[in-house]
Order: sequence, then C-alpha cells, then structure tokens
Amino acid sequence: MKTLVVGVGGMTNGGKSTLSKSLHQQIPNSCIIAQDSYFKDDSVVPVDSNGFKQYDMLDALHMDTMMSEVDSWRRDPESFLRQRGLNPELITPTVDTEVFVLIVEGFLIFNYRPLNQLFDKRYFLEIPYDVCKRRRSLRVYTPPDPPGYFDGYVWPMYLKNRQEMESMVSGIVFLDGLKPKEELLATVCEDVFQEMERLREKD
Repeated sequence: MKTLVVGVGGMTNGGKSTLSKSLHQQIPNSCIIAQDSYFKDDSVVPVDSNGFKQYDMLDALHMDTMMSEVDSWRRDPESFLRQRGLNPELITPTVDTEVFVLIVEGFLIFNYRPLNQLFDKRYFLEIPYDVCKRRRSLRVYTPPDPPGYFDGYVWPMYLKNRQEMESMVSGIVFLDGLKPKEELLATVCEDVFQEMERLREKD
C-alpha cells in the first residue's frame, strides 16, 4: 500500500477543520488527526506577564502523543482506520496500489519539525485580522477568552508563529480563507487526487 500525508494548517478560525472534514468526506481511505485534540490540561498551561494563558505555543500541546498517533497510522493505515470504525475501501485492484491518506489539521503543525518533515502536501488557510477577530468572538471556548485576549495574545502569537513557520518550512500552498468553501475544497482535492494518482502509477 502507499501513503500520503496532507497538512492543513492556518490561523485560528481560518477554516482548517471545515476544509479537513470536507476533504475526509471526499477522499477514500482517509482519516483526520486534529492538533486541537492534544492540548494539555488548563491547569498546566503557563500564564504570561499579562495574565493570558499561553495556549498558542507547542509547549501547550502533547505533541509526543500526537506523533505516536501519526506513527501508528504510518505503520498500518488500514488497521488504524478499522480501530476508528472506518472501513477501508479497495479502490484499486490490489491493496498494494491502494493509497491511504492522513489529513493532519492544526494551527502549529508546520512549526513542529518532526511532524512537518512527514508532510507530502502542505496547505495554510489565511484570513484578514478583522475577519479573524470577528469569527473568534463568535465562538465559545472552554475556558472562555478573557477580555483583550485576541489583541493581547492570540494575534501577536499568530504573527510570531507564522514568521517562524515561514523561516523553516518551504512548499506551503497558501489559501485565501475568504473564498467559498466549495472552491477551496475543489482546489485542494484536485491537487491531492493528482498526487494519489501519481503514487498509484509509481513503482
């Protein structure tokens, strides 16, 4: 069997989860690992000098646990799917030519070197400051964002993390998160399907 690892990164409320879920629905033998599932308990997340919880950094995440999940998929994607109640589909004549796709979604996936080096495809959703702030204000978080959190912590950390990402990672396709969801999905699907076809033909 053949494998393809797709990274869907981007800023907070940029549309990562929506795109990832849609991709999963379109791509046979795919599954999602979401970085947001690996946050450490609130009690151990440090506080900065302004009293803001420092969630937007790698130290706030159980990246070792996330990597073990990714490695588990890489060892045996077929079993990984079955363990999660997903039934593998035989699209090609033999399992040897079947392509299994892992979609890794998260806001710092490209900033973590051991994970970043595994990606075959990288996509990053971006939206303007005002749209991001408005979307963030409409979402309910646990714990909730304190007053001034977006301007005092979230946005500055996004700019810092993005600068770090761009200095260490190449090959990222930047996507305009303001475009219709269907258009974004079609763009990424076409790219991924082409890569899947290339893998099937390669031997």
